[in-house]
Amino acid sequence: MWLELQIFGFRALWSPLYFLFVLGLALVYFYITGPGRKKGEERPNTARQFMFYTGLVLLYIVKGSPVDLLGHIMFTAHMTQMALYYLLFPILIIRGIPAWIWEWLFKQNVVRPVMKLLTKPLLSLILFNGLFSLYHMPVIFDYAKSSETAHAVITTVILITAFCMWISIFPPLESMDALSPIMKIGFIFANGVLITPACGLIIFAGSPLYATYSEAGAWLQAMSLCVPVNVLSDLSASLSGPAYFTPMPLIEDQQLGGIIMKVTQEIIFGSVIAYIFFSWFNRERDTIDPLPGELSSET
Repeated sequence: MWLELQIFGFRALWSPLYFLFVLGLALVYFYITGPGRKKGEERPNTARQFMFYTGLVLLYIVKGSPVDLLGHIMFTAHMTQMALYYLLFPILIIRGIPAWIWEWLFKQNVVRPVMKLLTKPLLSLILFNGLFSLYHMPVIFDYAKSSETAHAVITTVILITAFCMWISIFPPLESMDALSPIMKIGFIFANGVLITPACGLIIFAGSPLYATYSEAGAWLQAMSLCVPVNVLSDLSASLSGPAYFTPMPLIEDQQLGGIIMKVTQEIIFGSVIAYIFFSWFNRERDTIDPLPGELSSET
């Protein structure tokens, strides 16, 4: 498949402008947390820096590398994008940004009331899963893939709700830590339950759901989101659809995409639950008073 994809050119495969955008984010983070930080503001430790820069690498892989192009050809690649973009990328960025940057951000008059509302656990849970499910309704999905503006707005709004949802689990400030460990675990379970219907609809559908992958005109329109118009116009006569690049039947590609989304979600959610549980267990163990026998032996 790699040789076939090269017909779209370097710009479509590697998105150099998006690479510069991600590189710019990395440089801004380096400056703000390094030479540009004010007196009294601590430089983020190595772990935080690693998570932030890893998040940026993941962002480029998902939105700027050939994975993005593949997402317009194979539904499987699209759902892999969605899983990493909404379920893993926000965690890395939230954990990578130091608390004093979050404090500054939440003090802004425009941001503070909006974030105070959107980060309420129940609301963030419903908004993210509701918008994610609505996005994958065939009518909305095909519309989003037909317009660059609609696609950018819809996916960005869902990403914002994903950040708000994950802030309930990984609050960047102590004042935002409203859920107990057991409630956070329940919150993750609820996420898994709410996202299941969308995945189930895709996995058990008996026919292709999306014109984006099944109809030549809709597919070419979707491809224009990541392929330069002049390149696409030269190739349109010889390209009839995704079948040119993959022998996998549309229905199997669609079902595999739903399975990958569900499995990836379970892996990420399971890892987060394990992290919360063991952090909670270690914290409780450290606060337990020693037994009298242990005290006498120490003396």
